Formats: sequence, C-alpha cells, structure tokens
Amino acid sequence: MDYRLLGRSGLKVSTLTVGTMTFGGKGWAKIVGDLGVNEARRLVDLCLDAGVNLIDTADVYSQGVSEDIIGEITGGKRKNGVLIATKARFPMGDGPNDAGSSRHHLIRACEASLKRLKTDVIDLYQLHEWDGQTPLEETMEALDMLVRQGKVRYIGCSNFSGWHIMKALGVSAADHRQRFVSQQIHYTLESRDAEYELLPISIDQGLGVLVWSPLAGGLLSGKHRRNKTAAGSRQLAGWDEPPIRDEDRLWAIVDALVDIAENRSVSAAQIALAWLIGRKAVTSVIIGGRTEAQFRDNLASADLVLSDEERQRLDAVSAPPVLYPYWHQLRTAKDRLGDADLSLLGPYI
Repeated sequence: MDYRLLGRSGLKVSTLTVGTMTFGGKGWAKIVGDLGVNEARRLVDLCLDAGVNLIDTADVYSQGVSEDIIGEITGGKRKNGVLIATKARFPMGDGPNDAGSSRHHLIRACEASLKRLKTDVIDLYQLHEWDGQTPLEETMEALDMLVRQGKVRYIGCSNFSGWHIMKALGVSAADHRQRFVSQQIHYTLESRDAEYELLPISIDQGLGVLVWSPLAGGLLSGKHRRNKTAAGSRQLAGWDEPPIRDEDRLWAIVDALVDIAENRSVSAAQIALAWLIGRKAVTSVIIGGRTEAQFRDNLASADLVLSDEERQRLDAVSAPPVLYPYWHQLRTAKDRLGDADLSLLGPYI
C-alpha cells in the first residue's frame, strides 16, 4: 500500500480508502447495502490489515447509522492509526435548519457526528454538497472555528463545481481561514467529466482528490456486460447513479477492461481501480461493497501497475470530448499551457 500527502497538508493517506455507504441499510441506503456491526468490522479489519488508513463516511449514510457502526468498530481507539473522514450538508431532520452549510447546521452536525463516531476529533470534515443559499463567508468561518476548537483537523469539499471551489478558496484566503485540503469527486473511466475543471484545479491549487464510486456503481466491475445485468446489482434495485449518457461507449470501455483483465488474470474491477490510482492528482480511491470477496478483490488493485500500452488503450476508449473553451485553447494556446492545462489537453498535443 502506498501513502500520499493529502493536498498541501502533511497528512498521508493510503491510495485506497474504506467506503462505508453499505453500513447500516436504513432508508434510501438500503439499496446499496445493509451491513451490521459484525460484518462491517470484519471488512474494516481486512482493509486495515492491508494497509488502508482512511475510513470515509457521512452523517446522511443511513441517517447516522454508518457513523454509529464505525464508532462501535473503532471505539475511539483508532487502532493502527486509522483516520476518519465524514461529511455534512444533507438533511438530518425535517426542520428548516436541519440541512445546508450554515454555521447553525454545521456545528450541530459536527457535534452529532463526533458522538456517533465515539471520537474527540474528525480527521477530515467535508462539505457533502454545494449550498448556494448560505454565504461562503459563514460556511468557511464555521469550519475554521471547528478546526480551532480541535474538533476537526482538516476540511474538504465534495461534489462542488470548479467555480464553487475557487470561490471558497478565495474566501478562505481573504479572511485568513482554514482552506480545503481536498475534494471528493465522482471520477471513473466511464465518467471523466472531472478532467475539465476539477482535476486541473486540484493540480493548480494543491488539493487532494478522493474518488467516490470508482466502479460507477459496479458497472465497471466486469460483472455487467452489454445486454446483461448481474443479479443483485444496484441497477436492478433501482439505483440510478451515475447517469449513463452513452451506453455504447460504456460497453466499449467494459469490453476493453475485461480484455485487459483476462490477459492479466485479474478482475476488470482491479484494472479500473488501478487506472484511477495512476491518474495525476488522484490521492485515494474509495472502495466499498457488501462482501469480503469484493473488498479483497478491490484491495488487490493497490499493487497492480498498468503498462503504458494498457493505459493508452483505456485512455483512448474513454476519452472525453474536448469542449469549449478547451478546443480553442488547444488550437491557439498550446505554446503557453501549464501543468494543470496539460492534464486535460496534453494527450491531444
């Protein structure tokens, strides 16, 4: 297992992170999984023994039950130096102030998460989604206060757009507040939208990148093929993330993954995860599942190194279209591009 610095912080995290949306099974999360304490403990221990040092959760996962389970597993002891990341922003009640990124909600949400997690401090506290109604000055001040109070060590965001991130970083700098060290994003071979703005911002601004749903809800696992969906999948259960806009492209990617995997005698999932781990700016890939077999298979990707030829094949079959203004920059500015620009446009020059 390799360890990488999380953005501009001095915190090192493993290239794989334990995802915990399958813990609990309450409400909407039941479609994803309904693992109890004993099952979850076995899977977490398996990951920690493999060298994983970060567990990622959120207060909204099973309405706090996922955090409860992690608290039972770690018991506040933080064995093996495990780090805990959680998130807040989504509704945790029916009241008008039970959601969002207001000072009121974030402080209450953080204190509730600390109790459920049975810990005195959250290592990485993330805004789970953008809140366009709360002034960023209020949000960043609240997060800064939580860090100064010792309840949170680092802060990050998730599912922000490029201008959201840059505005938040600008507010932090202007007010001398804590800045985000990371962003948690959806990024896969099938969905490379993050390469337009989010990854270049991470390179330019020194943000770590945590990747959620790296197998596109299981679509890149190799179990699903053209005109065939595996039994027990999230898709058959009604899960609709991520949206698939081009099925022919999806299955072309899956065909390439399966072919490379068969030649390497590994799973397609391992190939998809290894591709992500090797992408510039990616810090850690969040793996999840409902079975020990899924976790063991995913963990094996940490030691899998793709050849240049394999990477080029996957890059080609999944390449995103060059949208405006990038096609214009490619034509007229390629002599003046920086590292962040080249993360998207480099392959086309």
